[in-house]
Amino acid sequence: MPVKHPLFCIVTCLLLLHALQGAVAAMPIPAPPTVAASGHLLMDFDSGQILAESNADQRLEPASLTKIMTAYAAMRELKAGNIRLDDKVLVSKKAWRTPGSRMFIEVDKQVTVEQLLKGMIVQSGNDASVALAEHIAGSEETFANLMNNHAKRLGMSNSHFVNSTGLPDENHYTTAKDIAKVSAATIHEFPEYYAWYAEKEFTFNNIKQPNRNRLLWRDTSVDGIKTGHTESAGYCLVASAKRDSMRLISVVMGTSGEDARAEESKSLLNYGFRFFETHRLYDAETALTRTRVWKGAAETLAVGLEQALYITVPRNQYDNLQATLNVDPKLFAPINKGQKVGSIEVMLAGERITSQPLIALEQVDEGGLLTTLKDSVLLWFD
Repeated sequence: MPVKHPLFCIVTCLLLLHALQGAVAAMPIPAPPTVAASGHLLMDFDSGQILAESNADQRLEPASLTKIMTAYAAMRELKAGNIRLDDKVLVSKKAWRTPGSRMFIEVDKQVTVEQLLKGMIVQSGNDASVALAEHIAGSEETFANLMNNHAKRLGMSNSHFVNSTGLPDENHYTTAKDIAKVSAATIHEFPEYYAWYAEKEFTFNNIKQPNRNRLLWRDTSVDGIKTGHTESAGYCLVASAKRDSMRLISVVMGTSGEDARAEESKSLLNYGFRFFETHRLYDAETALTRTRVWKGAAETLAVGLEQALYITVPRNQYDNLQATLNVDPKLFAPINKGQKVGSIEVMLAGERITSQPLIALEQVDEGGLLTTLKDSVLLWFD
């Protein structure tokens, strides 16, 4: 049997390796895991891209997932300076008597806003939720209106809240997609307060209670967010995890038990991290190109994005992305900073992944008479 030259063997191996790599890169993404829940969703935090979903727009009872919005509304009040973490809150009889999970505050005693927030986030205290709502808005009913205002601003079009706790009410509902939106807003706007969602236990009134999110013990990449349960809502969990630079948010609503909501959430998160990757393509307010401006004090204009552009794609497909800048062909001064002047389109394998508006990164005022006349002549010939 003839002996092959060593160089031939090396080249053959390299070609085989390249072919195998190409085969791996071209492998289709498998279908998402089947999730035993009334509704679920898996979303990338940075790009907002949904990687898996079922009944994500169906109105469902949120139980204590409601407290994500309750906490978000309270954090907005903190940021606005309307309340402070060291504010003393006098506990009402209504708050003290609220049924369900509690942090065991006592009527007519004072508790700080920070303690109430931790009691609500870590211990899922209904009594803490009501006490916070009353402190911020005067009554829980008025606070629910504030929650609905925030929901509308965040684009939570299929949500309506009537209380701060998530206790059952036929007019109290949200969706997997909507609750993911307020969860993402919490992480984005309040990273310093979001850290409380990772705390595994909290002690108040000499009573130590564990966080009900079992994934905090099972997966070190998980750092939130919130569980919920009532007999009618089933077992719910919004979870978020960050591995390397990629953060995912999963929502499962209406599962059969505590273990089920944790395992279904873990299955979704592992699927997303295994088969997808997220990249930041362009920074915010960074010039992507300069374009001609007619009849302006300046002849060119810097064009870019208002917000950083992130994209989530199947693994090994990043090099196949194609981005196209579509700038309006004729731009006339005056142009205001932030004005939409075109769009950027990102494609993968002939499919549009996303399209985002391009904006003017600077202002261009009207030019003088000579500039206007000159450009009018050039435009006539053009």
